Amino acid sequence: MDKRDLDILRILEENSRATIAEIAKKLGISESNVRKRLRRMEENGVIRKYTVIEDPAKLGYSVIAILGFDTTPEKNIDVAKKLSEFDEVKRVLICSGSHTLVAEVWARSGEELSKLICQKYGKIDGITKVYTSIVLERIK
Repeated sequence: MDKRDLDILRILEENSRATIAEIAKKLGISESNVRKRLRRMEENGVIRKYTVIEDPAKLGYSVIAILGFDTTPEKNIDVAKKLSEFDEVKRVLICSGSHTLVAEVWARSGEELSKLICQKYGKIDGITKVYTSIVLERIK
């Protein structure tokens, strides 16, 4: 990884649909150079996939929550995998610190979030406690 690779990554972070020609023009390098660099970063796992960033509000999700889960140690991975199966769970992270797992959850209302926590997540074997933080504003 060098500065050019990082420049390519920054461009793709801003617009994952940027073409090889556009990237090459912005950086003043050849398209074949960009293509080789992209292929190498993909093969090395630096770039795992090209994706979009959705706007939850425009998709009807008015409540975004960060949920902290305490789990029994032997069930931590199983709980993380189970949470990852749910469409409304956008990210699952295994952590050290206050909670063993953290998840980002999108809900259409506070009532829906409450039902998810009490009737869905709270029943997962291994979860001992759920902590909820509502996202007020996303800065980055």
